[in-house]
Amino acid sequence: MSRIGNKIINIPEGVTVEVAANNEVTVKGPKGTLTRQFDPSISLEIEDGVITVKRSSEIKRVKQLHGTTRALLANMIQGCSEGFKKELEIVGIGYRAQMKGNALNLALGYSHPIEMEIEEGITVETPTNTKIIVSGISKERVGQVAAVIRSYRKPEPYKGKGIRYVDEKIIRKEGKTAGKK
Repeated sequence: MSRIGNKIINIPEGVTVEVAANNEVTVKGPKGTLTRQFDPSISLEIEDGVITVKRSSEIKRVKQLHGTTRALLANMIQGCSEGFKKELEIVGIGYRAQMKGNALNLALGYSHPIEMEIEEGITVETPTNTKIIVSGISKERVGQVAAVIRSYRKPEPYKGKGIRYVDEKIIRKEGKTAGKK
């Protein structure tokens, strides 16, 4: 029994959800529009501003899709109404970031600056030169862009230098001289 799949999804005001015949769902809201096609073995019922996700059988694959479909649909609705945001911070002397037009320019201690083109539908802001905010309506795309930015210089365990998420805890290691007496 999927506990997540059985939860209902409330549709907030200002958001419309349309289900086409081939199980293609279109969500329109104040932030934008998202479209996704779901497996035909999962049915979606919309009544009085509430979406219920039902499965057609008790086969293992369909049970797995039940909770996944409900979570993806809930994320689409939340993205179109509120949006998603990931915050990154840069730690290290001389490490900095700034926006130049539609490109993020990163100086991360390499011999060359890194320029990353930002895809359409994603907004990147740099309020300070050590803070990056990635936002958009698709949770999947926001997380992917944030992960790519972080991958340019992952935080290292000795001094903690690199790009990290704001709420991320870095497990620090002792240096070689810490054990000597």
